[in-house]
Amino acid sequence: MITGNRIMRALRTSVLLCWVVVAPQPFRGFAWQNADTSKTSLHQSEGERDGQHDFDFEIGSWKTHLTRLLHPLSGSTTWVEYEGTTVVRKIWGGRANLVELEVDGPAGHIEGLSLRLYNPQSHQWSLNFANSNDGTLSQPTIGEFKNGRGEFFDQETLNGRAIYVRFVISDITANSCRFEQAFSEDGGKSWEVNWIATDTRVANESDAPGTSLQHTVTDRDGQHDFDFEIGTWKVHIRRLVNPLSGSANWIELEGTSVIRKVWHGRANLVELEADGPAGHLEGLSLRLYNPQARQWSINWATSSGGTLGQPTIGEFKAGRGEFFDQEPFNGRAVLVRLVFSDVGQNSCHVEQAYSDDGGKTWEANFLETITRVKDTSDRAN
Repeated sequence: MITGNRIMRALRTSVLLCWVVVAPQPFRGFAWQNADTSKTSLHQSEGERDGQHDFDFEIGSWKTHLTRLLHPLSGSTTWVEYEGTTVVRKIWGGRANLVELEVDGPAGHIEGLSLRLYNPQSHQWSLNFANSNDGTLSQPTIGEFKNGRGEFFDQETLNGRAIYVRFVISDITANSCRFEQAFSEDGGKSWEVNWIATDTRVANESDAPGTSLQHTVTDRDGQHDFDFEIGTWKVHIRRLVNPLSGSANWIELEGTSVIRKVWHGRANLVELEADGPAGHLEGLSLRLYNPQARQWSINWATSSGGTLGQPTIGEFKAGRGEFFDQEPFNGRAVLVRLVFSDVGQNSCHVEQAYSDDGGKTWEANFLETITRVKDTSDRAN
């Protein structure tokens, strides 16, 4: 299931919502920031609890009954109900998972997505969310499982005030579980529940939720910009070991990338795995489309960190995609540019570059060439 605080905020302005739980970083994350350096880097020390399979119980399809409090922390006792389905898919062998939810009720339609990532250093999970109305991720909810019960926390604002958010997963069996979200405005002394979901496993796993959300196309609609990339690809990567240092030392990696469509193309999930002389690389990317701005946000994570970095935001024009953000690098703010070019049905080129002079000059530091693998469409479904 997906937590409800982001959905509830969006529902105050729209009854038609799509939301997401996520956690990746851009190619820079794959390349040198917290990247895996060996296939054994994720192994836990003997005696430490390894929670990377905490969510394995939830893999599959579920019937979902949802109730939510319309106006939390207001004294209201008005609840609304929804019925629908949830599908949970395993990623990275259980160290991450993707949740898709779709429910309907008197208050409208909710369509959601959640990407949960495991941090092997802290032994905690980050639950990352977004709604399809704006295609951006909000602050993750972080926590862990103890004695079969999962508790996750973060601090957010509601009606202009700082509050604590608590998300609890309980009553876990092979065929049912319960999700409860609560808010606190007194530092955790008391909690008001505002979101309750009960899931019951569907025996026929093929009953995945459909997508009834429709879009009215007026201006250019870029929600299918990445459709060309859905499928399985051979990947050749070159990355600069020490960007913005004058270094000319590049290393190479070879591997595979699998891109799966989410929300019928309005989002997609990328799984990358590559090896080279510098070690093993495992990365995940969730791309979300913002129908208002008609832009994409690209959110990244590596398997070693389990947290999201700054999203890279941009769009495609004339078959070329350009995405930008600003981040710290070696203690200094730099501009980041990610470019998709030479786009074809069976190949594409991706380049990441940094600028430390406000965009006057750019130094490429990550080059990726992908070539489609034929007859593997089943891997990208």
